[in-house]
Amino acid sequence: MSEYKSGFVSIIGRPNVGKSTFVNRVIGHKIAIMSDKAQTTRNKIQGVMTQDDAQIIFLDTPGIHKPKHKLGDYMMRVAKNTLSEIDAIMFMVNVNEEIGRGDEYIMDMLKDVKTPVFLVLNKIDLVHPDELMPRIEQYQSYMSFTEMVPMSALEGHNVDHFIEVLKSYLPEGPQYYPEDQVSDHPEQFVVSELIREKILHLTSEEIPHAIGVNVDRMIKKDEDHVRIEATIYVERDSQKGIVIGKGGKKLKEVGKRARHDIEHLLGSKVYLELWVKVQKDWRNKVNFIRQMGYIEDQD
Repeated sequence: MSEYKSGFVSIIGRPNVGKSTFVNRVIGHKIAIMSDKAQTTRNKIQGVMTQDDAQIIFLDTPGIHKPKHKLGDYMMRVAKNTLSEIDAIMFMVNVNEEIGRGDEYIMDMLKDVKTPVFLVLNKIDLVHPDELMPRIEQYQSYMSFTEMVPMSALEGHNVDHFIEVLKSYLPEGPQYYPEDQVSDHPEQFVVSELIREKILHLTSEEIPHAIGVNVDRMIKKDEDHVRIEATIYVERDSQKGIVIGKGGKKLKEVGKRARHDIEHLLGSKVYLELWVKVQKDWRNKVNFIRQMGYIEDQD
């Protein structure tokens, strides 16, 4: 009988290279939010993939960027700290873009890491095959990688192959989580992220980073019904108006879309009630950020 493999794998990369898309595809459940706006992931999202011969726990880190506030500082600490806690590192890049300063910054961080580093060249569906090799050679000139795998997380191309390659480098180990568990986050956190995702999809550029969502109450009415009350926080009165929309239309649409995903997540009918409140400059208020679930208490 072949040995059982298990391990923790950190996914690191610039914002918007497809990390959350990859996690959601391999896990088969929506646990990481996806948006075309940068820095949507604020916490380590542990996605648990269990197969007959292996269990892989993926850490979807915040996209590497230069912090502009205390929440940004925290996001960068999370991303860097995961590098010392894991069995393998996926450095994911958008193969359709030139190597940027952000990529160079990440590779400088990874050069001294003893952990196996896999270069995952995502979004191959957006480039001609002839463009692929020159891009790979560019990355090779910066540092050596354990393996280099082109893929399309969105289309699913080469994802299964990458998982098999990854498993071959993981240690023999136990099954850390039950086979039906897909994340280590409490349901309330995932619910708040799903609501935040819908706001990102439906609002303009001035809104994204000022949005925070807190689930105030989550009550199971019976086997088939859950009541959820959540507060959406913004930093300015003008943003509150944008989120609510004319006659409450935008907020109603947020609730409708979020409820659909939450019902799929929980397997129950959901009654969702949303409020919008202004909390000025909340991203620089440590206690408030902690209340929102973004800062782990330090020992």
